[in-house]
Amino acid sequence: MDKHSSHPRRMADWNTAGHAVLESGTSIFFSARQAIKRHASGGNLLIAATAAALIIANISAINGYYFDFWEQEVRLQLGDFNLFSHNGHPMSLLSFINDALMAIFFFSIGLEIKREVLVGELSSFKQALLPIVGAIGGMVVPVLIYYMMSKGTDYAGGAAIPMATDIAFSLGVLAMLGKRVPLSLKIFLTTLAVVDDIGGIIVIAAFYSTHIDVMLLVYAAVLFGVLLLGSRLHIKSKIFYLLIGGVIWFLFLNSGIHPTIAGVLVAFCVPATPVFAPKKYIKIIRSSISNFKGEEEDVDLEKRTILGKEQMNWLKQVESASDKVISPLQDLEDSLHPIVNYFILPLFAFANAGIFLLDMAPASVFEGISLAVILGLVAGKFIGILLFSWLTVKLRLAPMPAHSNWSMMASIAMLGGIGFTVSIFIATLSFSASDPAQLSLLSHAKLGIVVGSLLSGIIAFFWLHATLPKGVAPDAVED
Repeated sequence: MDKHSSHPRRMADWNTAGHAVLESGTSIFFSARQAIKRHASGGNLLIAATAAALIIANISAINGYYFDFWEQEVRLQLGDFNLFSHNGHPMSLLSFINDALMAIFFFSIGLEIKREVLVGELSSFKQALLPIVGAIGGMVVPVLIYYMMSKGTDYAGGAAIPMATDIAFSLGVLAMLGKRVPLSLKIFLTTLAVVDDIGGIIVIAAFYSTHIDVMLLVYAAVLFGVLLLGSRLHIKSKIFYLLIGGVIWFLFLNSGIHPTIAGVLVAFCVPATPVFAPKKYIKIIRSSISNFKGEEEDVDLEKRTILGKEQMNWLKQVESASDKVISPLQDLEDSLHPIVNYFILPLFAFANAGIFLLDMAPASVFEGISLAVILGLVAGKFIGILLFSWLTVKLRLAPMPAHSNWSMMASIAMLGGIGFTVSIFIATLSFSASDPAQLSLLSHAKLGIVVGSLLSGIIAFFWLHATLPKGVAPDAVED
C-alpha cells in the first residue's frame, strides 16, 4: 500500500499536511499550470457546444437547417485555383472544419509536444515514465476490448476510436474540484493526454491514408527540407513557417495523407530558441529604462498625459526586445491556445456532435458499435491506465505522483475515459458520412463516445469528490 494511503488521519485534511511549498518549486510548474488553466476553461465551452448540437439536431423545426449548413461549399479562390479544394472539388464547411481547422489544432498539439520534450514534463525520462506507460496502457486495452467486440463486423475498422483522452474535458472536470486536487495529479493527467495525442497522430498517419499521390508528397518533402534548413539557419520569422506550412497542408490534403499530420510535422520545424538570449534582453531593457531617471523626470511623467517621441522610442525598444526573447515555438503556442480552445474545438464539437437520436432505438446504445465504444472508453481506459501505472510503480520504475494514493490514481484513470474530441475525429475518419450504411455506424459511434465520455466524467468526479481530502492540497499554489 502507498505510504500516503496507509495514514488516513494524516490525509483527512490537506490543511494539516505540511502546507509549505517553496517559491522556487512553484515556478518550475508555471507553464504547466497555465496550460492546465487554459484547457480546463476551454472544456466548459466544449460541453456547451456539445449540448447545443445535440439539442438543435433533435428539434424537427430547425434540425434541417443545422445539417444543411455544414454542407455549404467553402472557397478561397484566385482565378481557377481554390485553396480549399480536395482533388479538384470544393470542401464543404464540415470538411473544412475537420481537415483545415483541425490541422491548426494538431499544429498546436505538435508545438506542445515539442515544448514538453525540450523543457516540460517529457524532458525528464524518470518524471515522464509513469504517464507515458499509463497512456500506452490506456491506448492498448481499449483497442483490444473494441477489437474483441467488433471482430468480423462491419465496424471493426473503428478500433482506434476509444483510445483517446480529451485533455480539455478531463481537466474541466478536475477544475470543478478546485484546489483539492494535487497539482501533481493534474500534471500526470496532462502529460498522459499529450502522450495519448502522440498515439492518435501515429494512428491517423498509419491507418487513415488513402490513395497516395507520390509526386505531391515529394513536393511536400522538399518544402519540409526548406523549413528544416530555415530552422538550422536560425530564421525566426513565424510568417516563414506558417506560409510554407500552409502549402504543405494543401499538398497533404490532396496527396492522400491526412492533412492534420502536416500540422504536426510543421510544428516540429518551428525553432525553440529566441532571437535574443535572456542576458542580452536584460541588458537592452535596463539600458532603455535607465533613460527614465531622476526626480525631475518622475515629476514630468506625472504631469504628462502622452509620452514624448524619445520616451516612445525607449519603450518601443523594450517592446521589441520582449518579442524577441520569446522563442517562435512558445510564442505561436501561446497565441494559438485561445484560438484552439475557445473557437476551433467548440466549433468542431458543435459541427460533429449533432446526432439525430429520434430514429434510434434506446436499446441501440447498449449494442453494436455504441457498446464497443462505451466499454472501450469506460472500462478499457480505466483498466489500461491504472494497471500499467500500478505495474510501473510496483516495479519501482517510477514514483507515484506527490500527495496521491491509488484511489486518486484510479479516479484519474477513469477520467481518462473522456475521449470526445479526438475520438469523434477518428470516428469521422473511420466511417464515411456520404455512405448511408456507414453514416448509421458513424452516428452510433458518436453516441457511444458521448455516453462513454459522460459516464467516465461523472464516475470520476464523484469518486474524486468522495476520496479527496477536504481543503487545499499541499502542492496547490496561488494562480
